[in-house]
Amino acid sequence: MRVKQVNLLMALIVVMLFSFSCFCIYRMTQTSNQLINCRNHILEFKENFLHLKNKTERNRRELMEALSKMKYDNRQRKKEVTTLDKNETVSNTFEVLKFFLPHLRKVGRVYPDVIISKKKEGVSFALGISTVKRRNYSYLKQTLTSLVSRMTLSEEKDSVVIVSIADSNEEYSKSVVDMITKKFKRQVKSGSLEVISIPAFFYPDTLHAMQSAEDSQKLESWRIKQVLDFCFLMLYAQPKAMYYLQLEDDIIAKKMYFTKIIDFVHSITSNNWFYIEFSVLGFIGKLFKSEDLTDFIQFFLMFYKDKPIDWLLADIFQVKMCTPGETPEKCVERNKQIRIRYKPSLFQHVGIQSSYPGTEQYLKDIYY
Repeated sequence: MRVKQVNLLMALIVVMLFSFSCFCIYRMTQTSNQLINCRNHILEFKENFLHLKNKTERNRRELMEALSKMKYDNRQRKKEVTTLDKNETVSNTFEVLKFFLPHLRKVGRVYPDVIISKKKEGVSFALGISTVKRRNYSYLKQTLTSLVSRMTLSEEKDSVVIVSIADSNEEYSKSVVDMITKKFKRQVKSGSLEVISIPAFFYPDTLHAMQSAEDSQKLESWRIKQVLDFCFLMLYAQPKAMYYLQLEDDIIAKKMYFTKIIDFVHSITSNNWFYIEFSVLGFIGKLFKSEDLTDFIQFFLMFYKDKPIDWLLADIFQVKMCTPGETPEKCVERNKQIRIRYKPSLFQHVGIQSSYPGTEQYLKDIYY
């Protein structure tokens, strides 16, 4: 009888242990499912949060672009134009050249030979590239590819890239046009890429004479012509956009360079900046407010025979911003505040074959 009771007790204990084990397994399974569900909810929340963050950033950028366009449109309405007849208006922009280049006073209308243009205006940014024939190599396609491929579609819509052919070589001009129309069809069709050519009569006769003289004068004429080329391009680009970015035909742009430029410009709370450097080399990557370009151009034209354009850029700061009797330290401090440098540089110089015939250069941006 006692053995039977013991066996019954053991059986009961086994049943209880089995039931408890089943219960524990059930609870563990349930807890595991809850943890999985919780993790899925967390991942879903994180995904929704990132989506909301991106959407907020996109809305902020679109708002800033809209405000920029409104400001630009208001300024455009205030600009005076000379009316020729009911259907034709021509800007007075290029008339300033006749004051500094007397030989142009004999010319009726000074304007570039526009080769490719949809007359795109009212955008936020104009990117100017002056190009000339190099002896045996061209970097222009590589430069344009890096610039347009690293823009978003909305950025491309709100900008215009202007290639200025500053070379009288007809074969080179034709090669540039053929390359651009074949390689960049979409940008040409949308008006986001333009090509102009500087007319030969724009340059003074003395410049042509210097180009056929001794080496020292050839180098001087090359520097003079470069200043004039940039001024002409700036005048053409000025009415098109709120900001003007000066580039060259032998550079490479960093990924997302345009997004970084837009964000940086919008992050500057003061509008009292002189220009922004997105590259420290020469005249590459310098961003100007289009409304200020007139002062820069007139200063460059005043001294175009005396110094390279990047030297003149430093000189204009001294003239306009450093007051008489001011200590050099104060002037240098103001320099840092209104000549803003973005780091790291967004453009790298890659051209080895210089635009000056027969020379090579290996300049690299150390902050790139």
